[in-house]
Amino acid sequence: MKTVLDTILEDVREALSGDKLRRPLADIRRMGEDAPPPRDFFGALTGSFGLIAEIKERSPSVGPMRAENVREAVSAYSESPIVRAVSVLTNERHFGMNVGRLAAIRKCVPQPVLRKDFFIEEYQIREARAFGADAVLLMANVLDASRLAGFYDLTRELGMEALFEVHGSEEISRLPAGARVVGINSRKFQATEGFVGADGSSAKDFSLDLGAFGLVDKLPEAARKVAESGLSPSMVDTVREKFHAALVGTSLLRDPRGIRTCLEEFEQAVL
Repeated sequence: MKTVLDTILEDVREALSGDKLRRPLADIRRMGEDAPPPRDFFGALTGSFGLIAEIKERSPSVGPMRAENVREAVSAYSESPIVRAVSVLTNERHFGMNVGRLAAIRKCVPQPVLRKDFFIEEYQIREARAFGADAVLLMANVLDASRLAGFYDLTRELGMEALFEVHGSEEISRLPAGARVVGINSRKFQATEGFVGADGSSAKDFSLDLGAFGLVDKLPEAARKVAESGLSPSMVDTVREKFHAALVGTSLLRDPRGIRTCLEEFEQAVL
């Protein structure tokens, strides 16, 4: 039975074929030469604990975000004292946004911007830089050790940083020796259930395993460590002891009280 990750990766390959026809690699390289200089994603995570705050239209785990929260996200994140970086989902089929949205958002926020997507080819990394990304997400449940290392070399060559994402001990063993930012994602992408898919909706998120954060002691000691997915303000005191940042999206973007109210609760917990 296919997992949700299998389905997403099939769609990524199909979309990527079309992207390369519309915008050949030579064009991407030229765009990269004219892109704004990268902002320091690693440096943004070296100070006090804070958030990597996310922007997306929907999620395969719960469905649509609240439209008004998505609209206010850029200004709310820009003004927040605890948002260290902004994560932008660029997978249109499953998250409702594309790399063009990333370019527009980067012009409006002072923080470094992470392109969060399912990277399977070098083209996507060059495309990320061409559209202004300062960092990219490299997933150890998608890439083997060789490609993780090769993709990271290209990322650094282009002046960007990578957030390496792991879900278990075996994936941690695949990380390149020089990995500087590593996140543990509590979302079970290898599951065959617990996700609503590209068109569904759910009031609750059944795709999480918060026990995954216990792997933090197995991460490279010198790396900046990020707790990803499923976090609420009440969990800040627990994760800040061993993590440098938390990547938060759904809780901010689905809060019926509004994104600023939820963000203020995170600020109170962090500050």
